[in-house]
Amino acid sequence: MSKFSSLSPKQKAMLLMVITAMMWSIGGIFIKLISWHPLMISGARGIVSASVLGGYMVYKKIPYKLCKESAGAAIGLAASATFFVIANKLTTAANAIVLQYSAPIFILLITAIILKRALSRREIIVVGITMIGIVLFFLDQLSPGNILGNFFGILAGVFLALMFVSMGEGGDDDSIRMSGIFMAHALTAVIGLPIGLYFTMTAANAAGTGSVNGLGIAPIEIVYVLILGIFQLGIPYVLYAIASKDCPPLACSLIGMLEPLFNPVWVAIFVGELPGMFALIGAVIIIATVTWWCISDARE
Repeated sequence: MSKFSSLSPKQKAMLLMVITAMMWSIGGIFIKLISWHPLMISGARGIVSASVLGGYMVYKKIPYKLCKESAGAAIGLAASATFFVIANKLTTAANAIVLQYSAPIFILLITAIILKRALSRREIIVVGITMIGIVLFFLDQLSPGNILGNFFGILAGVFLALMFVSMGEGGDDDSIRMSGIFMAHALTAVIGLPIGLYFTMTAANAAGTGSVNGLGIAPIEIVYVLILGIFQLGIPYVLYAIASKDCPPLACSLIGMLEPLFNPVWVAIFVGELPGMFALIGAVIIIATVTWWCISDARE
């Protein structure tokens, strides 16, 4: 504890960002282990994480602010979180997380198309290389489910980009940032729980067992959802809010890359799921390209 207190504010923030990214990375394991419909997982996780974030806002006296920036961030993050869970159920965890982390490329496209900002030659090259990496994901495991899961992974990246763009338009206002994140998780609960519960019960009735996909909703699955809501989303977003004040944006971006690196590792160890060779090559291309772009953009 004394060593932590001796660190500079920037060093403390970077350490908190490392903890945040590692906590984010456990999502794939528990999503794979829960037998519920993906919308029900997303909604249940959302209501738990929204409770944590709402409690933090009350404790820190951060005012709730509804504006176009916080609303845009909420819609983007809610859709991204939901599509990410669906992608995890349909394709490999590696595909889902890396495709979601292609968000910076979609940020460039959104700013070019919606905000009418011309892309530089370097940015066009970055987008092109990343798109090649994305295509490689579709050369592996060509079953309809995996292909559909890859599309949901891309959608998760597109909407995550929308969240980042909206946050950027809101400036450094903590109330806009935290309000957007809080509303996002509340929105996933409001939409995901009723729809997910319907599909879950429909599957149970079709199985004739009164259970989910022929399996009972085991108490351990409720524990998994609590872990997702508290330790994979709620607390990490609180730590991110604290870290982002002193951790430079480039450091946050690069440290955040620990999530797509470790998420598939945990899933491989605890679930036994391995990505295909083309997907691995695509992942290396995307992560390396996005990392290079973050560094070169910061230098410029």
